[in-house]
Amino acid sequence: MAQAITLAADAPTLSAANTGFMLICSALVMLMTPGLAFFYGGMVRVKSTLNMLMMSFISLGIVTILWVLYGFSVAFGDDKGSLVGWNSDWVGLSDIGLTELWDGYTIPVFVFLVFQLMFAVLTPALISGALADRVKFTAWALFVAMWVTVVYFPVAHWVWGSGGWAFELGVIDFAGGTAVHINAGAAALGVILVIGKRIGFKKDPMRPHSLPLVMLGAGLLWFGWFGFNAGSWLGNDDGVGALMFVNTQVATGAAVLGWLAYEKIRHGAFTTLGAASGAVSGLVAITPAGGAVSPLGAIAVGLIAGVLCAMAVGLKYKLGYDDSLDVVGVHLVGGIIGSLLIGFFATGKGQSDVAGLFYGGGLDQFWKQCAGVFGVLAYSLVASAVLALLIHKTIGMRVSEDEEVAGIDQAEHAETAYDFSGAGGGAARTPASSPAAPAESKKVDA
Repeated sequence: MAQAITLAADAPTLSAANTGFMLICSALVMLMTPGLAFFYGGMVRVKSTLNMLMMSFISLGIVTILWVLYGFSVAFGDDKGSLVGWNSDWVGLSDIGLTELWDGYTIPVFVFLVFQLMFAVLTPALISGALADRVKFTAWALFVAMWVTVVYFPVAHWVWGSGGWAFELGVIDFAGGTAVHINAGAAALGVILVIGKRIGFKKDPMRPHSLPLVMLGAGLLWFGWFGFNAGSWLGNDDGVGALMFVNTQVATGAAVLGWLAYEKIRHGAFTTLGAASGAVSGLVAITPAGGAVSPLGAIAVGLIAGVLCAMAVGLKYKLGYDDSLDVVGVHLVGGIIGSLLIGFFATGKGQSDVAGLFYGGGLDQFWKQCAGVFGVLAYSLVASAVLALLIHKTIGMRVSEDEEVAGIDQAEHAETAYDFSGAGGGAARTPASSPAAPAESKKVDA
């Protein structure tokens, strides 16, 4: 009886504080998808702005519904062969109690599942930046539905689901370096190898049409990323979530400086696009590592990611793949960097007692990180290419050449981002329609 009393006392109970914190974090992660839409939308040419926004926003609709129907069950249900999960009681989310707690934590299952839903929404949206200017919207929507089903839901189980092979191996991925960023970056590479380059790639200027939008999007991503990272500890009773919050800021700041320093040396200028891209590269790199490294380690992670990602974005011109908005260079490369550096900078004093090479732990964790990184990369690359090829050979993945040249916004959405017909304000008015016209005319005559 005494043992039963002890066990009951040790059982977790619902925490209003942690529940509220996680709901706020979920909202912050949701904000990252519109933030990404602005970030990508500003980086493309005017004629593709709305399409870029819509490619992110449609994920909010499609993935939400699939997550309710079966996605949560596949990602976090009972393990089936270390590859997928399944729990029939979670299909449609109809048999989950309102106060039922998540797996030994102090938050309800509903809170955990909505937090993870926002990750699932964001991840395919990240892929869209590589495909700018040339993909049919219906084909993209179909790809999103197929990709999260075949790739994201199973990979989330591998990395975070109890029984998943990467989870059981001991791969550290605090908030999605492998499951989100490497997964999306590898998928982007797989798809663009299938659909080919934009018309005029490496010939026509394809500069961002609105750097203020890019900076706004980067700022929203940075803001939302605190929920993305700190919230992944599912509470902050032991301070690890706070460590992750601090490391998120530190690494991102360091990455901005690293990217800009490289850019100044290499190209002779500090650009706003470089600052925004540097921030995102730091956010990506610290995502898997932030709970395992110290703030000094976070500086190292951010600086290394900022410089190497800045170098990596130029590879598309050398290797000939058209990654429109540098998803491969930032998310794939940044995710690899952050995941592998855990094997060197893990202190053993954060989320676990695992120490990296520089803290006396040898290379054991580094090899585990390699297994997780390259396992997810290979699967996502191949599976995503196959899915894109199926769509490309059936309904067609790309718009026509004429539509691409004229502008995908008008072709796919029958709209344009900016209406210049009324530009100039009063200059567009006729004298008869403007009450000020007679007075102005008298002044001129005088």
